[in-house]
Amino acid sequence: MATLERQPIALCDPDITQVELRAVVETLHQANLGAGTMVATFEERFAEYLGRGHAIAFASANLALLALGKALRLGPGCEVVLPALSWHQAGHAFSWLGASCVFADIEYWSGTLAPPKAQAVCTPRTRILMAGNTLGHPADWPALRELARQHDLFLLEDSTEALGSVLQGTMVGGFGDAALFDFSTPQAITMGDGAVLCTDDTTLAHALRQERHVPVTARRSVVASGVAPLQATMSELQGALGVAQLERLNTILARRAEVVAWYWDALQSFEGIKDPFCAPGVDVLHRPIYGVHLGARFTGSAVAQIVEDLRGAGIEAVLYPPAMHRQRLYLSAGEQVARLPKTDQIAPRLVVLPLHTHMIEEDVAFIVATLKDATVNIGAGAAIY
Repeated sequence: MATLERQPIALCDPDITQVELRAVVETLHQANLGAGTMVATFEERFAEYLGRGHAIAFASANLALLALGKALRLGPGCEVVLPALSWHQAGHAFSWLGASCVFADIEYWSGTLAPPKAQAVCTPRTRILMAGNTLGHPADWPALRELARQHDLFLLEDSTEALGSVLQGTMVGGFGDAALFDFSTPQAITMGDGAVLCTDDTTLAHALRQERHVPVTARRSVVASGVAPLQATMSELQGALGVAQLERLNTILARRAEVVAWYWDALQSFEGIKDPFCAPGVDVLHRPIYGVHLGARFTGSAVAQIVEDLRGAGIEAVLYPPAMHRQRLYLSAGEQVARLPKTDQIAPRLVVLPLHTHMIEEDVAFIVATLKDATVNIGAGAAIY
């Protein structure tokens, strides 16, 4: 008897329903497809969801950070402290402005910026302390806030990977002087691209809007003529998609959490990986991707081979982006790579597995079984931590 061929399992698959399709089609009938009422509605509702005073939408996260750097007058001679294990473009916008990115090591279990390591690299030139909620796990925000207060730093929260996570009763996005959310794939809310910066600082919000773009109604303004805006607006189509997905966000997050629970159950018998971690005080943890930390016995080439074996079985797995302190962009000629032992232990061995709402429990079981076989096939044996 012929057997049905297993369909490939995509790394991510946006949760798009008739709700989103109707919203986009209706928007296509508008006269204006640039930033307008739908973008404004998305900003208002996203700020309300987070409990922040303002949400300013941008075409991309890089443009949002570039606008923030300009608004804070970041430039040559300024430093930004941030974790090396993060979104691999997190420091690009600051480097475009001539500022220096200084990387600090991470907490081993959570993967987030370690406050003592950040403290050690702060200097009088440090202007921004940027931390992320890595793989959905909230950083130690009380300690980071105290560090920012001691050094008079702007605390920037990258909450892209943790939409919906809660620490000590506060939703992520509520801890920094500003918080960034990116909406590219594979986030729970995805528009293909786009981002928002959230803040309670009205003066900063006004400056960010000026740096983003000058609306038609203000183009003869004396104030507006003194700013060179980035023309970095989100489109109405993105705004409509965002509004529709935000209305369904609790359903989307709950379904993704169900897939994560299947992974947790399936991986309990797998001794070759580091268990997923949830620190005390973390009330809710939502993951944008499912990252598996392979042990120290696995070399970089072995991990790459494991990913290839998974892909050969129709599972779209990928390696987590390389640590930023090892990117050529941030290294001057002849400069030695910073010693960040925890980052260098985790980053080369972090495999990202499929996670999206269209997965079923059998998909997860197949992925984990294939992963186990792949680790045996390369001959590395069980991992050691």
